[in-house]
Amino acid sequence: MKRVFSGIQPTGNLHLGNYLGAIKNWVAMQREYDCLYCIVDLHAITVAQEPDELTNNTREVTAGLIAAGLDPKNCIIFNQSRVAAHAELAWILNCFTPLGWLNRMTQFKEKAGKKRESAFLGLYAYPVLMAADILLYHATAVPVGEDQKQHLELSRDIASAFNRAYDVDFFPLPEPMIFGAATRVMSLRDGRNKMSKSDGSDYSRINLTDDADSIALKIKRAKTDSEPGLAHDLERRPEAANLLSIYAALVDEPMERVAAEHSLMGFADFKSKLADLAIETLGPIAARMRELLADPGYIDGVLANGAARARHIADSNLGEVRRIMGLLDA
Repeated sequence: MKRVFSGIQPTGNLHLGNYLGAIKNWVAMQREYDCLYCIVDLHAITVAQEPDELTNNTREVTAGLIAAGLDPKNCIIFNQSRVAAHAELAWILNCFTPLGWLNRMTQFKEKAGKKRESAFLGLYAYPVLMAADILLYHATAVPVGEDQKQHLELSRDIASAFNRAYDVDFFPLPEPMIFGAATRVMSLRDGRNKMSKSDGSDYSRINLTDDADSIALKIKRAKTDSEPGLAHDLERRPEAANLLSIYAALVDEPMERVAAEHSLMGFADFKSKLADLAIETLGPIAARMRELLADPGYIDGVLANGAARARHIADSNLGEVRRIMGLLDA
């Protein structure tokens, strides 16, 4: 069976973009593949974190995943730092990763900006830890957005470098899983920018914890344009295209069909219809999240159990890496 690994940062405020772009697909995949879903708290500390906030965000993201439909009995849900093999394999893979490969990573250049000389090593080596996350479990498929595709390609390069160095076929080369509609949900305030929890305006996104009134208000206030008709010239109308794309993803229909069905509808009527649909879909998730967050012991138990299951796989594979390399084991 194909093994899938994917990670999500514990930064809190899960939103509609996270749900449609990743989590909704994860829920479907757990029925078909052997899936591990990791809250990547070691990746999170590449930027400063308040300890209590990191704890709370880890629990909130876990609650969001479960509330959206991930079943801890059908997949492994765990936080990265509980499985020490991630850090050990990352160090080993650092020793097979030329600096030139890391220098080509565009995400580091974007995040470090003009402060590259003062950026921390963790941010620079982030892609190697991501490679370790994936290769540690011999994952054969990784759901990624376009912004992470380069990192997955690096993971394949590192796996090949290790295999060549020892003339083995140990690490499989993971393939990307890129889903079609709504992989990039855009801001409700600017259809040219991706929906993000870092946006200063809460009206730019629909949070998974939003109640019905908040969802309706945010969609009502979503930016549109003055063009008559909803579904023409979408390539130059990013806000209209975004609202149609969100609707299409929520009903699991091609955007072209949704656009054709609503071509004569005005924005006001369409927004009302979209709000009802979003509330119907997200309302139960928000309610379940509130229940889960009221019982942190249950969430911690899910993560502890998931980490134990993950360690069973990780420690076995890491032991084989050590054997291949000639590292004496305990």
